[in-house]
Amino acid sequence: MIYLSSDLWFPPHEYTTEEGLLALGGDLSSERLLLAYRSGIFPWFSEGEPILWWSPDPRMVLFPDELKVSKSLKRTLKKEIFKVTFNTHFSEVIQQCAQKVRPGQESTWITQEMIEAYEKLHEMGHAKSVEVWKDDRLVGGLYGIDLPEYKVFCGESMFSHESDASKVGFYYWVQELKSREYRLIDCQIHTAHLESLGAKEIPRSTFMRLLGD
Repeated sequence: MIYLSSDLWFPPHEYTTEEGLLALGGDLSSERLLLAYRSGIFPWFSEGEPILWWSPDPRMVLFPDELKVSKSLKRTLKKEIFKVTFNTHFSEVIQQCAQKVRPGQESTWITQEMIEAYEKLHEMGHAKSVEVWKDDRLVGGLYGIDLPEYKVFCGESMFSHESDASKVGFYYWVQELKSREYRLIDCQIHTAHLESLGAKEIPRSTFMRLLGD
């Protein structure tokens, strides 16, 4: 296992464990976080753990043209019951994501340290959010890291307080990314929810080629 110091670097992906863990330690400085995402690496750890850095193989991604829109989601979109905004309430979105209770998790991985680090990235223009509103109430959203130089968006987390709210936000965000000619959305690891939206696993080597082209 590779232990990171204060030096700004990451080991080659060949050092990744079978589970996808690449290194631990270091810090959550803006410089290190941006280097991580640009290198196909992301942090994921719980309160009380050291910072853990991941580069799983395979990698879950969504190609924007492959977004699946279910019949029920199409009906929801047609009703226009939600309003969607981009990058207007980042702090509220990440706080809501942190409070979301997820099956199999005793505590959130979005710690206060993580929140502060990503809020700083947002202030720098690197972290973006999507907000979903119903009757002027925030009912869903998502956030992630934008890599416009690679035409890649790295999704981090989403939340929903109303049925289909986060899916509606995701749908409109994908349309926005398509209009900007983005190549893919990094979804990191497999979930049934992401698969239902059209995301799929690809080899890490393929992901790295797409990130570096």
